[in-house]
Amino acid sequence: MAALKILQQLIDRFTPVIRRTDIPTDRRLFLYVEPPAIREICRYVFRDLDARYVISIGLDDRPVSGMFLVAHNFAFDREHVLSSILTPLGGNPPRVESIADLVPAANWAEREFRDLVGIEPVGHPFPKRLILPDGWPDGVHPLRKDFSWNFVPPKYDEKRSFTFDDPPEGCSLVPFGPFHPTLDEPAHFRLYVEGETVRGCEYRGFMVHRAIEKLGDSVLTYNEIPMAAERICGICGCVHDVAYAQAVEQAAAIAAPPRAEYVRTIMLEIERLHSHLLWVGLACHILGFDTLFMQSFRIREPIMWIAEKISGNRKTYSLCVIGGVRWNVTPELKAELREVLATLEREWTAVADAVAGDRNLQKRTRGVGVADARLVKEVGLIGPVARAAGVQIDARRDHPYAAYDRVQFEVIVEQGGDVWSRVLVRVREVFESIKIIRQCLSQMPEGPLQAAIQGELPAGRVGLSSVEAPRGESHHFVITGEDNRPRRWRVRAPTYQNLQGVPAMIKDQQIADMTISLGSIDPCFSCTDRMEVVDLRSGAARRYTQADLLRLARGSARPARLVRERGPRTRRA
Repeated sequence: MAALKILQQLIDRFTPVIRRTDIPTDRRLFLYVEPPAIREICRYVFRDLDARYVISIGLDDRPVSGMFLVAHNFAFDREHVLSSILTPLGGNPPRVESIADLVPAANWAEREFRDLVGIEPVGHPFPKRLILPDGWPDGVHPLRKDFSWNFVPPKYDEKRSFTFDDPPEGCSLVPFGPFHPTLDEPAHFRLYVEGETVRGCEYRGFMVHRAIEKLGDSVLTYNEIPMAAERICGICGCVHDVAYAQAVEQAAAIAAPPRAEYVRTIMLEIERLHSHLLWVGLACHILGFDTLFMQSFRIREPIMWIAEKISGNRKTYSLCVIGGVRWNVTPELKAELREVLATLEREWTAVADAVAGDRNLQKRTRGVGVADARLVKEVGLIGPVARAAGVQIDARRDHPYAAYDRVQFEVIVEQGGDVWSRVLVRVREVFESIKIIRQCLSQMPEGPLQAAIQGELPAGRVGLSSVEAPRGESHHFVITGEDNRPRRWRVRAPTYQNLQGVPAMIKDQQIADMTISLGSIDPCFSCTDRMEVVDLRSGAARRYTQADLLRLARGSARPARLVRERGPRTRRA
């Protein structure tokens, strides 16, 4: 057993500090350890055992155990094992040794549980606010259990603003965002520029944190959460729907029927098809190749139509319930889907040939936005960004779920690590998705779509689920709870990790390449309710608060001589 073999290595080295172990299946490993040992154990797992960092989670478990909890999740991809290293914490505030200097990919996650749960990562190399709004009062942590989902802190300071670091000596400051005319959603980077060369940057995001995880452990029930999970991302909704359902099913030892697993696989690959077609079109638009942009969207449209025929919606499929799916793929839909795939394959072959031979595209993308294999490991980059650097990771193969262990496909890799390699990975993955769907249509067995579930789900069980989104691995962590809802639900979308690699990708690059370098990770940002405006005469900048924007929208105030920013164009299905 792979999980047992990994556990034995940990026991041989750390027996005195291991409190408890749990191997519910051969592909899951949970290790409960003493707090002082967490840092060395994570270092050993990440460096010596070469596990891939996934995410860290903070939990207020005081209503049950009187303690807080921190979990660091790692993936042993070659062994097909997902693991979680957990440690209980007391104290007020609770403290845990930071692992971010040893595992750089944990930087954001530790800052997040500091903001939202109030667990202090002692020794963190950059302990700056990450998630909470600028004016949020210090010492108020919204993911604690005594914080109601609809509570508004009375000491919110609308005039407080985020403090960016000073630019390096000799560099000028160039704000990139929050709105940019060639990006589809808002992103705020402060670029430190020397001439035309980017020497560094600082990112400020999470401007509208939608509190979906908070609603999941306080208001929504198990079978209501998939609807919210779908809305985490406008493109990868089915990914989050399936990942959440599978995390609960794994925790509660529920097996979805085989036919439901095939339906999940088909819908996930339909989602990958329309996402990759969308991204290739938008990448060409960023580079000024609008002919291919329009062709990609034309080819994509029949995929949206067949998704609507199966689920009733072009994009939000409302696919999963715990233990199965809502929708079936009937014989009539099978026949139509096969025809759509045949047309797509023929038309996309022409597009792939055009892209591969286009010298202008190559000039704009070769050697641009480079992320090599070392950066992939250190920062936890995933999906096409990692595979374009020659790193063969794909949750469909490494941690198989749904029906992926019953179909054949190739994990597409390139070696350049640049934007051009990411283009090629996505173009070629379209053909693999077509191959997977065809196999599912041929192999899908008859049978029920939902498993029969008797009684309430057991509380206190931990579930891990990784699903390969078009952008990379989406990971869901669940601890089952009382009142027909999770005790804790943590979502790690692929952009969360890939964004952390952008500063290294754009360093010492031309500022003109910033947009396509950022676009090449296919970023998904939350919407923003803030913007910065500049007086053209004086050069003075001002940041508007939510109240200011409401007054402007209602016509009670008008700013003078402002640079007009184009608003975010959301990726419409």
